[in-house]
Amino acid sequence: MEKTFIVETSARHIHVTREALDVLYGKDYKLTPKKNLSQPGQFACEEKVTVIGPKGELKMSILGPERPYNQVEVSKSDARTLGLDPAIRESGDLAGTPGCKVVGPKGEIEMKEGVIVALRHVHFPPKDAEEFGVKDKEIIKVACGGEGRTLIFDDVLARVSETAGLAMHIDTDESNAAYGASIGYIVR
Repeated sequence: MEKTFIVETSARHIHVTREALDVLYGKDYKLTPKKNLSQPGQFACEEKVTVIGPKGELKMSILGPERPYNQVEVSKSDARTLGLDPAIRESGDLAGTPGCKVVGPKGEIEMKEGVIVALRHVHFPPKDAEEFGVKDKEIIKVACGGEGRTLIFDDVLARVSETAGLAMHIDTDESNAAYGASIGYIVR
């Protein structure tokens, strides 16, 4: 039997800086955790913002805690709704990406860059990375799905970190293509 890990759908969301949160929600505003995520210390928030592109807008949840940079993560379908053409990138690799307007209840910010389609990836704690035989930044293949709908994702980034929780993250377009898969395993 193959070693498996959970596959999670990462829906559209935004990460914000302390400074952006001050503008969007008011000075010294504290985010309200709604649900803990698989990555230790990270959580979905009650707070939402409106992200506006050249052709449309979408409501998005803020993920906490605050980050050192503002980043909007969308699927390609979401990007079309917004009228943007973001690159597929690893989180934090924002140079040269499109920007957008972000509107909260107290104010708005104009992001010059920071909209990406997140590169599909698997978070591995070091012990799990060793068991799976993967190294940080390695590109792997992952099979997931079931019921006659197995799909193999190529170009999956292995992210090894002491703070990781073992989980694969794909966007909503990828999740739909994989028939809402919830378990994955590495294909060699």
